[in-house]
Amino acid sequence: PAMVLALIPIVLLESFVLSRVLKRNAASLVTSATTANVVSTIIGIPLTWVALVLLQWGTGGDTFHQFPRPLENFLAVTWQAPWLLPYEDQLYWMVPVASLFLLVPFFFASYFVEAPIVSRFQRQIPKAQVRAAVFRANVASYAGLAVFNLAWLAWALAHTPIK
Repeated sequence: PAMVLALIPIVLLESFVLSRVLKRNAASLVTSATTANVVSTIIGIPLTWVALVLLQWGTGGDTFHQFPRPLENFLAVTWQAPWLLPYEDQLYWMVPVASLFLLVPFFFASYFVEAPIVSRFQRQIPKAQVRAAVFRANVASYAGLAVFNLAWLAWALAHTPIK
């Protein structure tokens, strides 16, 4: 759901980056950026998430573990990021950390889905140049998502009483 809400600023940011890299008018790139991001959000991200859940379950990540040390809890969150187990008293920090971790595979899924779509819209530009521009646009948008998740984590840590 957060990815859907972020779609408008992401499309605007990626259109801007694409326009700078490809030296085109940003308005002319909005349609390709919108189409690419909608397909990525509706198809690419969910398929990646399903693959990650299957990987998690296939490697034993669907088992509840009680880890005594914070580092072990952090590692559990990265392993169980696609499907967090109900560590009820820890979810305040686990959800933003899991979201932050998931940005890495979602970045690559977005890039591999979006690059061919933007290339198709921008046929007059060499594919290698479009791929490079899409990569940079995704770096910009995912950096923004990372900052959001880090702010969410900082807020959660600052507003949760220590037990």
